[in-house]
Amino acid sequence: MASLLCNARIQLTDTLKQMQQGTLMRKVKSKSWKKQRYFKLQDDCMTIWYHSKRTGKTESAFSISDVETVREGHQSEVLQSLAEEFPPERCFTIVFYGRRSNLDLIAGSAEEAQCWVQGLCQLIEVATSMDQREKIDQWIRDWFQKADKNKDGRMNFKEVQRLLKMMNVDMNEDHALRLFQAADKSESGTLEGEEFVLFYKALTKREEVLSLFQDFSEDGKKLTLLELVDFLRQEQLEDEGTEELAMELIDKYEPSETARARHVLSADGFLMYLCSPEGSIFNPRHRVLWQDMSQPLCHYFISSSHNTYLIEDQIRGQSSIEGYIRALKRGCRCLEVDCWDGPNGEPMVYHGHTFTSKIPFREVVSTLGKYAFKTSDYPVILSLENHCSMEQQEILAQQLKAILGEQLLTATTDGRIPTQLPSPEELKHKILLKGKKIGRLEDMLDGPGDEAPDVSDDDNGAEVEEEKRRMKKDKESLAQALSDCVVYCKNVSFRGFQEARSHSRPSEISSLAEAKARKLIRDAVALNFQTAGMEMDLCDGLFSQNGCCGYVLKPPFLRDEETLFNPSDPGSWEGPGPITLTIQVISGQQLPKVANSKDGAIIDPLVRVEIHGVPADQARQETKYIENNGFNPRWDETLQFQLHVPELALVRFVVEDYDKTSRNDFVGQFTLAFANIKPGYRHIHLLSKDGTGIPPSSLFVHIRITEPPGPEQD
Repeated sequence: MASLLCNARIQLTDTLKQMQQGTLMRKVKSKSWKKQRYFKLQDDCMTIWYHSKRTGKTESAFSISDVETVREGHQSEVLQSLAEEFPPERCFTIVFYGRRSNLDLIAGSAEEAQCWVQGLCQLIEVATSMDQREKIDQWIRDWFQKADKNKDGRMNFKEVQRLLKMMNVDMNEDHALRLFQAADKSESGTLEGEEFVLFYKALTKREEVLSLFQDFSEDGKKLTLLELVDFLRQEQLEDEGTEELAMELIDKYEPSETARARHVLSADGFLMYLCSPEGSIFNPRHRVLWQDMSQPLCHYFISSSHNTYLIEDQIRGQSSIEGYIRALKRGCRCLEVDCWDGPNGEPMVYHGHTFTSKIPFREVVSTLGKYAFKTSDYPVILSLENHCSMEQQEILAQQLKAILGEQLLTATTDGRIPTQLPSPEELKHKILLKGKKIGRLEDMLDGPGDEAPDVSDDDNGAEVEEEKRRMKKDKESLAQALSDCVVYCKNVSFRGFQEARSHSRPSEISSLAEAKARKLIRDAVALNFQTAGMEMDLCDGLFSQNGCCGYVLKPPFLRDEETLFNPSDPGSWEGPGPITLTIQVISGQQLPKVANSKDGAIIDPLVRVEIHGVPADQARQETKYIENNGFNPRWDETLQFQLHVPELALVRFVVEDYDKTSRNDFVGQFTLAFANIKPGYRHIHLLSKDGTGIPPSSLFVHIRITEPPGPEQD
């Protein structure tokens, strides 16, 4: 039974044994909310339960695979507020993936805190380095833990029936009993160890994958190296180094040593390949940094956040440095900070004229300095909404320089007046301030002075007067020290495209409200990273490529100054004609239940595919719904789309629970840029509402991309 319960790679150290015995710690939510909770690592070494000391009732549980990291000491606002009461060596924070709230804990002693910090770090390392086979084993262990209600290490038929409901399976009792009895080799009336593995494998058998496997296998039992090569070329459209790829896949995904030695792939190995990153719809070559990063900054889409400091709603929500940490970890490269005068000469960050809480500016800057380049090496733009008095503006400048030091860009990269913006590559590990600036960048490079702007032959008197007036106004409301921190991102008002073209300077930038931007370019701009939903899915989908570095190179027609491209005018589009995207939605696997659904309600899933792009490409189509089957629904439906500007298209797959009386409920989604799609038989690994993985939930699809015919030859 131990082989099923504990991951083979986990060394059961004294630290882990101590965690399994359990520890009493304080769970902290605020300065006044500090409650004793009993924390215990379960036998599988991958689940932690905690319960109230007073009631003894299990309050919550979480899986190690949900934990992103552990922070030691006073590394959260709540723990910082208790710094005088509890020393840092007794405090730590468990940080979860997605938008789940962090868990702030205070141990009874420094030794106990160290035990949990070290143990958790050891287990996180195991969870993040699991290969496909280990992940499947872990899912089996997870289900066993959930279903083994009386914790005796074996499962009776009643527990199995409860498990089926939890797994979203609507199976009649006779069929369930047949599967149970077939797996119960010992005829003990219970399943344990390998018997449960047999039951799980019978339950998760994939007929559609087996049928595909047999189409390419001569004997129906294995794929020889050449048969696998045929499949990779014909169906997956892998055309380079196919034999080497086939060998790699066998070595990586074939569970049988004998089969590996003979260079053949079994049906189990074939399924593991299809469920792996190589079998994913997302081109693995585009997951890593693959684009040219040496072009001017304005040639890239930049992952941007609005009101970054908020982690809830915009009117009464909590302002928190956690908002910045989360955004930076997701690859966001443009952050917003709203600064207002605070008490004791300390500028504060909050959403003005609302009831949101406040955080000191210096804390935001410290957090930025610490986390700016953990996910991406490329520059971060700090967009300053400055509402401070002159005195506190001086403090803003002092804090920026003192805390960020060399990270803060305070001069052009080569000391010259720029003719174009520098590239992300040239600005690596730099933080750029975006805000108002007195005068022009040229004046700063020429040396300080009050001289009026030079009048060139092209300038007319009225324009020069207007610039002088603006400069005088800026000097009255903007501290010189803060102005000097702004180099390449001077905020200027947007006065229409014509003026922007004729008077553009590379170091000037305009911010537009979404409504105004939509009106001007029929597109949306920066996002509230704290708000889950379709807009955030599209943003995550676009920026999940290129190493999640926060920069995605625009297509050539958006980088060309002479471009005639107009998203609303098909006549301005280049290219031979629309591309056809054909998606066969085959099946779904282990879809999650709808959050807050009635206990035991099994979903009726449907799949909707949405295209987001230029107006002519916007489209959505959906499959029929499958009644009462969230475990292994089969659709076998084909959806087809025409894409005129595929370079700007994002494809979103959404699974919903059909409801004939009210709105369908969200189940899961996955979004990616069309350019990152791999054709062939592919799995789509679904994400939850907050953008985190929900393994092993997936869709199985076949993708075909048909280019328009080329011009006919004479």
